[in-house]
Amino acid sequence: MKNSIRSIIALTLFTAGSTTAFADNTWEDKSKDAWLDGKAETTLLFNSHLNSFDINTDVQDRVVILTGKVDSAVDKSLAEELVASLEGVESVDNKLSVINKKQESELVASLTDSKVEAVVKSKLLMSSDVSGTSIEVEVLNGVVILTGEVDSDSEEELAVMIAKNSEDVKSVINKLEVADS
Repeated sequence: MKNSIRSIIALTLFTAGSTTAFADNTWEDKSKDAWLDGKAETTLLFNSHLNSFDINTDVQDRVVILTGKVDSAVDKSLAEELVASLEGVESVDNKLSVINKKQESELVASLTDSKVEAVVKSKLLMSSDVSGTSIEVEVLNGVVILTGEVDSDSEEELAVMIAKNSEDVKSVINKLEVADS
């Protein structure tokens, strides 16, 4: 019985000691990761060739994970090399996306055109003085193209004015036809 009690006490002390050691190691590892993260952020910030505000860093077990966007494959490689050269970094998981300015501006233009199309179509549908269901709306680079059939000249003018007065519209091409009365 005494041996059983001694065994239980010894096992309890051993387990408590190893749990404390494990907690210390976990705390130290997290501190090292946080230190490496700060070091990586600073290195990228002070590099004049990179826009560090578009690059995010995260560190897990001394592996630096790069996310965000850069302008070229050269910038992507540069960011990886800079971070990999830091003391304490075991490896770099480079998940940076290469997005050049042309792609980005084309995407913004496409999204803006979609928004303009939705807004103009909604305004035409909401207007009680325009038969919005008979008017098709297309938008290309901020230019609204109206096609379809309307009942009168005044309805045609109102549809064009609604489109022109919408935000982000550069111009309106009127291809509406007035129905024969």
